Amino acid sequence: MRIGGSAPDITAEAYFPVDGKMKKISFADSKGKWVILTFYPGDFTFVCATDIDAFMTKYADFKKNGAVLYAISTDSVYSHRVWAQTSPRVRKSMIAMIGDLKGRITAAYGLLNESTGAAMRGVVIIDPDRKVQYLSVFNNGLGKDAVHIFNAFMGLKYMRDHKAGTGKVCAIPAGWKPGDKPLNYDPVKDIGKY
Repeated sequence: MRIGGSAPDITAEAYFPVDGKMKKISFADSKGKWVILTFYPGDFTFVCATDIDAFMTKYADFKKNGAVLYAISTDSVYSHRVWAQTSPRVRKSMIAMIGDLKGRITAAYGLLNESTGAAMRGVVIIDPDRKVQYLSVFNNGLGKDAVHIFNAFMGLKYMRDHKAGTGKVCAIPAGWKPGDKPLNYDPVKDIGKY
């Protein structure tokens, strides 16, 4: 996996907690949209449930801005279903939970822990052209900051939607939030100004 590289295709069974249904999903279902993949080590863990819960606090914002979210672990969709039925945090999730029991998707994204067979805790943001624009891997004990990930998504979206003028570079500075101004600078004339 590399930034700017093509994202491996996904076709798999997914469980939709809020609907209580299972169905096959594919990248074709999200054509023209941004895709946010949140990988986690396993169902029935406390930190993983907090990740799902955290993403749900920003779910409407992701959706309103053209993003589709998928949660992925090396559990089966049947495990996802039982977890959603028993976890108060997961039960209300609108995020499709992809079953990857054989670890093929997780391995394709470089997030398979070879020694345990579980997914590493990570996030991948994929643009509408199916190019990887963000890749982050966390310690398994560290929950994700959904606000930071949303801001990163919005920054990437801003750069894609607002091309810099001739000879200029559009960049998103550290600490940027939607609504803040990006950096739009001439890399030669403006050196040292930022």
